[in-house]
Amino acid sequence: MSHMSTVPSALPRPTPISSPKEIPGTGNATTSERPKDELVLENQLLKSRSPYMAMVVDGMAESMSIALAKKHNRVLFVSIGYSACHWCHVMERESFENEEIARILNDNFIPIKVDREERPDIDRIYMNFVQATTGSGGWPLNVFLTPDLEPVFGGTYWAGPNAVGSTKDSLGFMEVLEKIVQTWKEQQAKFLASAKDILPRLKEFTDEGLQGTGGGPEEPLELDLLEEACQQFASRYDSVHGGFGLPPKFPVPVKLGFLLRLGSFPMTVKDIVGERECESAKSMVVTTLKKMAKGGIHDHIGNGFARYSVTADWSLPHFEKMLYDNAQLLSVYIDAWLVTEDPELLETAIDVADYLCDDNLRNPDGGFFSSEGADSLYRKTDTEKREGAFYVWTRREFDVILGAQESSVCARYWNVHREGNVNPEDDAHDEFIHQNVLSIVTPPDQLSQMYGMSVDRVKRVIRDARKKLSDHRNSERPKPNIDDKIVTSWNGLAIGALSRASMILEAVNKDVAKKCRDGAIKAAAFIKMHLYDDKIGTLKRVYREGLGDTPGFADDYAYMISALITLYEATFQASYLRWADELQKKQIELFWDKHVGGFFSTQEDATDMILRLKDGLDSQEPSTNGVSAENLFRLSTIFGDQDYGQYARRTCSAFSAEILEHPSMFSSLMASIIASNLGTRSIILVGKETDPELTEQLNRIRSRLLTNTSVIWLRPEEKGEDAKWLLARNIVFNETIQKFGKDGRPVVQVCEGTTCLNAFDLSDLDRVLENIS
Repeated sequence: MSHMSTVPSALPRPTPISSPKEIPGTGNATTSERPKDELVLENQLLKSRSPYMAMVVDGMAESMSIALAKKHNRVLFVSIGYSACHWCHVMERESFENEEIARILNDNFIPIKVDREERPDIDRIYMNFVQATTGSGGWPLNVFLTPDLEPVFGGTYWAGPNAVGSTKDSLGFMEVLEKIVQTWKEQQAKFLASAKDILPRLKEFTDEGLQGTGGGPEEPLELDLLEEACQQFASRYDSVHGGFGLPPKFPVPVKLGFLLRLGSFPMTVKDIVGERECESAKSMVVTTLKKMAKGGIHDHIGNGFARYSVTADWSLPHFEKMLYDNAQLLSVYIDAWLVTEDPELLETAIDVADYLCDDNLRNPDGGFFSSEGADSLYRKTDTEKREGAFYVWTRREFDVILGAQESSVCARYWNVHREGNVNPEDDAHDEFIHQNVLSIVTPPDQLSQMYGMSVDRVKRVIRDARKKLSDHRNSERPKPNIDDKIVTSWNGLAIGALSRASMILEAVNKDVAKKCRDGAIKAAAFIKMHLYDDKIGTLKRVYREGLGDTPGFADDYAYMISALITLYEATFQASYLRWADELQKKQIELFWDKHVGGFFSTQEDATDMILRLKDGLDSQEPSTNGVSAENLFRLSTIFGDQDYGQYARRTCSAFSAEILEHPSMFSSLMASIIASNLGTRSIILVGKETDPELTEQLNRIRSRLLTNTSVIWLRPEEKGEDAKWLLARNIVFNETIQKFGKDGRPVVQVCEGTTCLNAFDLSDLDRVLENIS
């Protein structure tokens, strides 16, 4: 959704879209010659740190103030997007760089540009409006508002005067502008009345998390919801290509993660859902992950995944690569390998880990950048960017770069044809003529039979070809732009994923495990140094060439808390748990709904918002409240803190009305609904860091996909302040560590909050783990 406003001084202002050229309507008059009340739009884009804002510095003119809209009685035009967005670039070229459109905008509107990654709060409000009024949404998101910020009309991409291909026949942006200008001039009262009528309906449409029972007695939602959620997923499952629903297809890792873990929850869950249904859920996930790994959505030369696929079979992506997608997919592929031991899934997990840890998305000081763009120049001598230019290949290029035999083998392997492999119906701008998006269609064992080679030789040919193609791509083609904003929430997702990967990969690839662990540690250190104010305990949203002004939103806190708990389990450094505890208390202070429960996305004192919303539905990212509820349950059982458990239960209850109707849309809350009914556990290990027996037992714990279970390792030799703090945070820890002191032998104990099983010998650990899972 989009929202715009003269953002309060505490927030970074949505940047006006302005032109550095002479602003239409001002002539050559100097400032002193202009009438006092004449509206002069000032270019603010060049002042912004956002790479997305820099896209349009040659386009529209903008002012920053809602006060100006009211004073001069103008409609606000708000355009929301992000740097890696292909269609945002298309609209920029077709419309925002067009002088006639710039003149209309600057003469009749207050135009404002918003980076959705920096201001998700603004984006969400107006995305809800566009989805409610048009039935769909996306970016660029364009909305017309009254001076009181009330939306009247909106949409996504509108074709500009310079549109080409199939889009030139769609609704034109010029037509939209002219109609809005005419309506505002001739029927302004009707325009304003329409806005007043829309706002209450928009509030009703966005009342997610405001109608639940979180303010009353905590009656947990029943586990039968899991069965219904599973059935809803099964009804939308694409049994041919994997994934859910019709194209465009998104990976939605949070949903895959829920389905994959369904059979690993306590036996009660399996009894309710059904053993066959749990196996079917796992099969849906594994099939989807394998189809994606073979498809064009996966970069087979440079690693990582694109944001989504235009086609049902994952063959043609929109080529932007997002940090949040790849971070979540790493976790899902790791967990999928854990429950299947399928080497194909492990190989893909390592591929994504390499992508995250390599230099493309890494700030040298440790933080992770936001994304890689979809558009770039095909050759260094080209002047116009094309979608996917960095990633596509012609058969002739294969012949020249690889040689005849390698080209033939690899063309069959990756589905490369001389006429190209992109359906013209999917090529809106005729950018993929004779081009090929690589997808694996012929496995090495079939190629072995076709070419009379051993399978090992075929694999060697493919491996060598991948290196040659990578070298050519990196040396001859300009890379897509990097959006080098460092977003706190997305870094949280990456830190958590790398931390988890480091734990699981330790048993099979220590080098990659170390790279993941080091990457997570450096990123956490970056966030703490640059985006955290330790004096008041608050986070900021973004960093780019310095600290941004935007305060952290609820998702920044949620994702970072989750990441720090997981990073603790990867390192057993108590400082991470201590920081997570501090952030959790601050998140409750700033965002908690005292009446219904759950977390608002924005702080109570945000003055530029027409609505204060809650995030419960999962999208391409897990919902803030889903992650927060799970964090609270994890911290509750680690610290034996009953208050945290109560907050978690109330968070689930706040969304009860919506969950009962559409449980599959709340996948990230399902683990917490299970925890509300069946509790959560912690496994406490006590012993020296160098104890080989304890290390072996830890590896056995990590070899299982344990759900709603945390692991704590108390090391008696650690005497620092953070270690002392941890022992004082839960009375069970002191009691357990005293048992170790009696004979110096390692101790293991399983607890739920402050209630524990009797300490037992490590030889019984397998039996206990079996009972837990």
